[in-house]
Amino acid sequence: MPRNSSRRQFLQTTAATGVGFWAAAGLQAEESKSPNEKIRMACVGIGGKGESDSADAGKHGDVVAICDIDDRRLTAASKKFEGAKKYNDFRKMLEEMGSSIDAVTVSTPDHCHAVVAAMAMQMGKHCFCQKPLTHSIWEARRLGEIARAKKVATQMGNQGTANDSLRRAAAIIQSGALGKVIEVHVWTNRPIWAQGVARPSPVEVPSVIHWEEWLGPAPYRPYGEGYHPFSWRGWWDFGTGALGDMACHTVNMPYMALALKDPTAVQAKTSGHNRDSYPKWSVIDFDFPANDKRPAVKFAWYDGGQKPGKELFDGADPTQSGCLVLGDKEGYAKEYKEGKHAASSGCLVIGEKGKLYAPGDYAERQIVLTGGIDEPKVDFVHSPGHFEEWVRAIRGGEQARSNFADYAGGLTETILLGNLAVWAAPEADQPGKKIEWDAKNLVATNAPEVAEIVKPKYRDGYKV
Repeated sequence: MPRNSSRRQFLQTTAATGVGFWAAAGLQAEESKSPNEKIRMACVGIGGKGESDSADAGKHGDVVAICDIDDRRLTAASKKFEGAKKYNDFRKMLEEMGSSIDAVTVSTPDHCHAVVAAMAMQMGKHCFCQKPLTHSIWEARRLGEIARAKKVATQMGNQGTANDSLRRAAAIIQSGALGKVIEVHVWTNRPIWAQGVARPSPVEVPSVIHWEEWLGPAPYRPYGEGYHPFSWRGWWDFGTGALGDMACHTVNMPYMALALKDPTAVQAKTSGHNRDSYPKWSVIDFDFPANDKRPAVKFAWYDGGQKPGKELFDGADPTQSGCLVLGDKEGYAKEYKEGKHAASSGCLVIGEKGKLYAPGDYAERQIVLTGGIDEPKVDFVHSPGHFEEWVRAIRGGEQARSNFADYAGGLTETILLGNLAVWAAPEADQPGKKIEWDAKNLVATNAPEVAEIVKPKYRDGYKV
């Protein structure tokens, strides 16, 4: 960020950003914005989730540049952000406007997250990046390192992190109310896009689409119907499948509660896939070793219609009414029994004393406890709001909870490790190779064939 008389140096804070195991390391940008000075924002990706991200940027600062590979989106956004310069290539935008930008939002397809965020942070720009933080495990580690070295304010777009309900659930688990936690199960209704399919036939690139810029660091392939604007999620070169799309939300609560970092092994079973398009469904098992706060934990992920066995829910289907409801706090139990809160996604945490069930993607609904446990009173840090946490950090406050170096990077590493297991399970209904993982060195010790999934190669002109 350029120096001028309106900017000030500030001391780094060591304030904790939340409950339990996670406390911010006090990373702060070397220079912060004056409380009365507007933050100059640049937005990379302004359609889809980028529409709301850029809107948030506009609420909290001046959007001075917008970048998208779709000219239709640029035209529409320019009406909202009058005076913002328009670009199709983020590199050109940062090179030309670097001295006029304080912070960057990144809302592109997954495969471009790291190259955009890395370039922005290396230039000293604060960075907000959509989930998953990166397309690969190595990228997640690297972005955390860059954020720490450059002392910039960062945040990943897993907005549930700021919710009181999610933080309360994490605090309840940490309070010991469930006893020692031994298992975690998380399921989702994704994918809701095509997976396990052949590539679309090549067609002429529409005149409004800048295909080379859309591909960015990914291997070249011809344009086809469906990649843009949404179904890119189902392709290995561009997306991270159902796991990458939703687990940074649905696994967020148990990750916060139990520090689910650095598993030692992971194994998957899938519907089968061609290593070009993700499978239609997968079930992935993670082994987490004991740490100084908890014993070893087994974690299972389910997508594509798969879900935990009914025996874990006392014989009830977790997506139907009537399971795990004890008590009637604020009428929730009655509504749930009547089927008004049937959940197609959720999280089940199993302890020695009881179970905690948090339906939904963000642990946003009333928590249901089993085992005759009364909900304990717990303390946790309240958030001013997800995007507001990032703005506060830019202005010199404590880092956002889901900052790259202390939270989002580790969560993303854990999530994307599951895709190594998926890659190693291409045969339908057959358990794939169990990947033995050396987290310190980011190496699958028994599977050198997944090295390029851990750390990708980029097309010329792109780097992290």
